[in-house]
This record gives sequence, C-alpha cells and structure tokens, in this order.
Amino acid sequence: MNPAEWLLKTSRINPHAPALFRGEELVADYGEFSRRAAAIAGALNARGIGAGDRVAILMKNCTEYLEAMYAVWWSGAAVIPINAKLHAKEAAWIIEDAGAKILFASASNADELTPVVPACLDDVIVAGGSEFVELYAATPRPMPATIDRDDMIWLFYTSGTTGRPKGVMITAQNMMAMVTGYFEGLGAHSSNDATLYAAPMSHGAGIYNFMHVMAGSRHICPVSGGFDAVEIFDLAPRIGRIAMFAAPTMVRRMVDYARSTGASAEGLDTIIYAGGPMYFADIVDAVQVLGPRFAQIYGQGECPMAITVLPRKQVADRTHPRWRERLTSVGFQQAVSRVQVVDSNGQEVAPGEIGEIVVSGTAVMKGYWKNPEATAKTIRDGWLWTGDMGSLDQDGFLTLHDRSKDMIISGGSNIYPREVEEVLLSHPDVAEVSIVGRPHEEWGEVVVACIVPELDRDIDPDMLDALCIKSIARFKRPKDYVVMQALPKNNYGKVVKTELRDLVKNQAKGCDSEKRTGTT
Repeated sequence: MNPAEWLLKTSRINPHAPALFRGEELVADYGEFSRRAAAIAGALNARGIGAGDRVAILMKNCTEYLEAMYAVWWSGAAVIPINAKLHAKEAAWIIEDAGAKILFASASNADELTPVVPACLDDVIVAGGSEFVELYAATPRPMPATIDRDDMIWLFYTSGTTGRPKGVMITAQNMMAMVTGYFEGLGAHSSNDATLYAAPMSHGAGIYNFMHVMAGSRHICPVSGGFDAVEIFDLAPRIGRIAMFAAPTMVRRMVDYARSTGASAEGLDTIIYAGGPMYFADIVDAVQVLGPRFAQIYGQGECPMAITVLPRKQVADRTHPRWRERLTSVGFQQAVSRVQVVDSNGQEVAPGEIGEIVVSGTAVMKGYWKNPEATAKTIRDGWLWTGDMGSLDQDGFLTLHDRSKDMIISGGSNIYPREVEEVLLSHPDVAEVSIVGRPHEEWGEVVVACIVPELDRDIDPDMLDALCIKSIARFKRPKDYVVMQALPKNNYGKVVKTELRDLVKNQAKGCDSEKRTGTT
C-alpha cells in the first residue's frame, strides 16, 4: 500500500501524460515524475534513509514538493509535512520531535531555519537548488519499498489545547480510506482533469494529490506558490477542468474578485471547501456567482478529510424542503466512516440534540506520535472524539455548532490560544491574558488578546506584536488588543471565554484591519 506504487502504475500505463506544471509550464510528464521520485529515493536510501525513518518537508507550493513526497514514500520512509508559514522555531520543534534526519525546504524557509536548525538534521536540501537537482542523477531505487497498511506514511503535526503540537500518525490504510471516501462522495477523476495547489500542500490540498496521480491528471502549482485570485482566474480557462481545495476565506476572495471584475469561472470544475466554517450567505453567494461547482468536506488531521461530505448536488440544490438546513451542515458521513453525536458519557443523543462528534472507521489515525496519553484520551473504544460539538438531523446531515476546544480558525489555519497566551505572558507589562476569536467576514475569525496589565503599566500593541513575531507565525498574532481590569472567571478561577467572546464581538468594528488598544 505504498502511495509510490500509484505513481509507478500511472507512469507505466501513460508515461507521456503531462504531470507537473509550474503555472502553464510543463515541468515533467508522468514518466519523468516517476523517474525523479525513484532517483531521489535512491539517494535517500544511500544516505541511510528507509523504513521507519521520517523526512520533513517545509516548502511553499511547488512541483518539487510532489517529487520529494513520492521519493520519501518510494524510499520506504514517512513524510512530515510542515506548514511553510510557521515560525522557524515552531518548525524546528516539529523536526526535532519527529527525529527527522533530512529536510526538504524552500530557500526562504531554509534561511530562516539556519539559526535554530535542530541537531537531528543531517542535511537541509533546498527545492530547486543545486543539491536537489543533483538528486535527479542518483542511482534510482528500482521499485518502491514495501509498506504495510499499518505503517505510518504521514506524520502531521496539529496543536492541542495546550499549545504543544502533537504528531498525528497516519498510516497507508488511513490514506487509502481517505481516497476511497473521496471517490464515493465526490467522484473519480480522469487524465483530462487537473488539480490546482492554491492552498498549502502541507494540509488538505497536498493529500488530495493521490486521486489525481491515480487518474493521471495534471498537477498545477501556481507561480506565486500560493493563493492569488487573479492568478487562478487567469490560469483556469487555459488549463481547464480544474479541481481545487480551498478554505472558505479563499472562496470568499474568489467570489469577490469575480463579482468586481466580471470574471467567469471557466476552467474551474470543482471547488472543495473545508478547513473552517463556511457561512450560509457566503456559500449561497458563491453558487450564484461561480455556479454549481462547490462541494464540502469535513475532517480533521486525526481523520484526514474523511468524516463527512456535502456533494455538489446538495450544495447547489434549492428545491429540497430543508435545503437551507442542509447547506448549513457539513453533509453526511462518508462511506469509510461512522459518525455519531454523543453526550459526555459517550451515549448517542437524539436527532437535533447537540453533543460531541465522534467518528470511527479505517481513516481514523493510528495515534499521536510518542504520546500514548493523548492517544488514549482522544481514541476511546475505537472512536475518535473530535472535540467538535454538533448535531445530526433525522436524515443524517451533521451540523457543527461549536468547538469544545478553544481553537480559532482564521483563514483556514488553526490557531491555539495557549501558545499565543504564553508568548504574551512573557512580556513584563502583561499580568494576565486570554486569547479568543472574533467573527470576521473575510477570515472567518481573527485573534483578539484580552489583557490585564501589570499595575501601573501601559500596553503597547507594537511591542507585543514584535514579541509575537519573534516567537510564532505571523498569522497567529492578535489583530486586536483589549485591555481589561480583570478577566471574567468562574468559581474555580477559570476564565469564562464565552463572556470574552461576547465582549470582543461587540467591540467597535474596524479594528481588524488596524491594531488598536481597547479598554473595558
């Protein structure tokens, strides 16, 4: 069940099919794609990398990302995908915790990592650099290594409520289940199709490569290396038949661009949205402006893209008596998963009642890397406790209501309050701090810091910004600082975040685009 077998099969059946593109530029056909993966795998094996090892990838979206991923699997090792937007210190912690010996990185990420490079790394190979290109000439490994279904192939780090990242162990079987769920819920692809990597390849967009490798489809990496609405609408008509993964914020920007410019959705076949809450008005607007080409997936790092699905038919339907309720849901359980909503004792609640969402099935992770305690807490009797609160209707459609954890989703990226709080608490002027999310039309949520200053101290947002930039990724830093005399707490001394969320929600609008200090 080695994913590299899928690439090898496609390259044998249709070696001249165009595979990797940088914008409109063809970089490699499937024969060359496979040959490069085999050569890089041979080079990795020659350096002692093989079964049981982990290789990290810290890259912006590029064709080399796919070459490196398949080379790692071809060699028999596991991939550690790291968000290229993370701070170097955060990336270094992940690399060290995973014990990676080799890192494939974009040039800018490699430069930022230099001052904090982990001791475990033997080499940092820059995508497109001379060392990377030289790997193409290495003696290729003839066949992909044998990987069993329970072997870990993907070690994805996702923070918990404590702020410390946890490594999610995804096996070959987990990934195959994800692919199966996609095919059943959204349909298969063909060699005439293309996938566009506008969202980070370290997340959902990256693992959605498999369906297109199996089909011999084209893989388009934007020249920008990320999301740019202008670039997408310029590329789409010339590429054609594009399927892409997009966070709700990306969908909103695409809709705004199309409306303001009159651009059509020609060339865009399917837009799969996930990674954050999609507001009802936004998806109705999206279908009206761009047409019936949207589908929704709900999943987690612990059950990647494989919990529920809302297919195009349901997203576009306006005839069903409950179409509004269905459109605000995240769909129904995928073929590879079983979904329930339960109370705190694990007992299933009645239709319409709110409880915690739990899921079981072959897509659920093997566990957390080197963290049996967290694994036991999250997977109980074969069920993954998601930490998300929701309700199931009588037809099996799942609606998300809230998160039991305090995670903030901004622009499709997960932000965990504790890690931001710990950074701000290191400043001498900050006595107490609590991080919450404020609803935002474009980003979904933005980070707000509620701060109690030390006695006779003033809060300087610019200084706190500078502190955050030194320690965490830029997208995690607060967009607003609210100064308070005291944080609301319950009888046990715990901060009541529901009160804080209501407070910051009612703050004057306009503070999301500029830093400001409010006082309460």
